[in-house]
Amino acid sequence: MAIAEKEQALIDDFSIYDDWMAKYEYIIELGKDLPQIDNALKTPDREIKGCQSKVWLNAELKDGKVVYTADSDAIITKGIIALLIQVMSNESPDDIVEAKLNFIKEIGLQEHLSPTRSNGLVAMIKQMKLDALALKMTA
Repeated sequence: MAIAEKEQALIDDFSIYDDWMAKYEYIIELGKDLPQIDNALKTPDREIKGCQSKVWLNAELKDGKVVYTADSDAIITKGIIALLIQVMSNESPDDIVEAKLNFIKEIGLQEHLSPTRSNGLVAMIKQMKLDALALKMTA
């Protein structure tokens, strides 16, 4: 499934919920299903800078696709990184780097985050794209 299709699926999923408390609960649930990063990979070089909470992200290239795993010490943040992984994992480095991630605006995520969480969201996206670019260069 292409990134745009994954985004549309999330937009559809979020449209079911009427208020942001229910949407936050859904984000938390997504975090619980997050592909866990190996504890040995929770190293300072994998920690995303710019997040208020601790967030670790690992990216590997498998069969030409970037596969992400992550973890966070905060439940909302864990859900946010899970959203991003759901959209960008198992895609080509080029597709990840070029992804517009319109679903963030469509579901109203950024406007419902505190300024520090919003900055963290931007930092997560930036790191995921940088990792994809770095993996492309080493392939």
